[in-house]
Amino acid sequence: MKAHSFQTVSDIRIENGGASKLDQYVDGLCLNKRIAVITDKGVASLGLMDAGLAALQDAGYKVMVFDEVVADPPEAVVLKGVEAVKEFQAGLVIGFGGGSPMDTAKVIAYMAAHDRPIQEVYGVGNATGKRLPLMLIPTTSGTGSEVTNVAIITTGETEKSGIVADALYADRVLLDSALTVGLPKSITAATGIDAMVHAIEAYTSVKQKNPISDALALTALGKLRNSIVQACNHPDDLEARETMLIGAMLAGQAFSNAPVGAVHALAYPLGGFFHVPHGLSNALVLTEVLKYNQSRADGWYGEIAGSLGLGTNSGVLIDDLIRIKNETAVPLTLTEVNIPADAIPIMAEDAMTKDRVLQNNPRAMTYDATVKIYESIL
Repeated sequence: MKAHSFQTVSDIRIENGGASKLDQYVDGLCLNKRIAVITDKGVASLGLMDAGLAALQDAGYKVMVFDEVVADPPEAVVLKGVEAVKEFQAGLVIGFGGGSPMDTAKVIAYMAAHDRPIQEVYGVGNATGKRLPLMLIPTTSGTGSEVTNVAIITTGETEKSGIVADALYADRVLLDSALTVGLPKSITAATGIDAMVHAIEAYTSVKQKNPISDALALTALGKLRNSIVQACNHPDDLEARETMLIGAMLAGQAFSNAPVGAVHALAYPLGGFFHVPHGLSNALVLTEVLKYNQSRADGWYGEIAGSLGLGTNSGVLIDDLIRIKNETAVPLTLTEVNIPADAIPIMAEDAMTKDRVLQNNPRAMTYDATVKIYESIL
């Protein structure tokens, strides 16, 4: 029997409205009473943090908000945040927002405790040693970043690099469904499908597939499949919102231990070159990559379909994902997100450099296959 290992965040708390009581949820994490909140201007402008920040200040905490995070966070922004956190002498870093603020917070919490260049920590297992205490609070139900040991940073004009290390696991996570209620339908849909991608790719991850990730992935998909459509059609349904949040978190736990594959490899260039949000990028390429993988992952896709009550034919899983994309009205083509046909070769070349994730795919991906997949969704 093959040996397995599994790691995740040790402290996960769930409460609708919990973010308004942040003073209670940071208890024991910040000894010097100085907290740095990492977010973006969009989240900050919505006022989602206001009640929580007021509660912290009333409890005697000094708070610094760094809200300069942008989608696909550039290295320069991350390093600016590191310097701000060091200067503030924060005793706790809170990542508040979607995947980009949470990824940025992870790296800031680590780098603020070290004097080493960030170039030394890219890759797998290079970020070793201490970091500042870290808490993560997601405002979308998709990335699962709150429970992963992965951060993706834009290191050049279009290039993305990953930092994968156990030091990036948070000390505490808070899931608050009230934070997701105001999300537009398009973001609710794309982030939810993103979470389904994480679960499916974890279940078919050839190098580190394991029984615990498998169970989490199947449970995540069961929660996400119906709640995505419900939350899109009934945005104030807090039960559906919380079910999505939990599903995304479970999927994050799964793929943090059984890493993602070619869907992500083909999605990264859409974000890197054209700034398509990551969840939408995954949704765009998802079903065509699954069709490509079907000859090697047929049994696994059938098992997923069976767990969802769809039967055991792998094709019905793909059909059901197409249904979800249609019912939630996410864009279906590259043209809809303003990606021209002449960009396909350079995107395919870039996708083929994503060895970190391609190695996990159940079928070896080729340049020609990548081109065909992009062409099929043009």
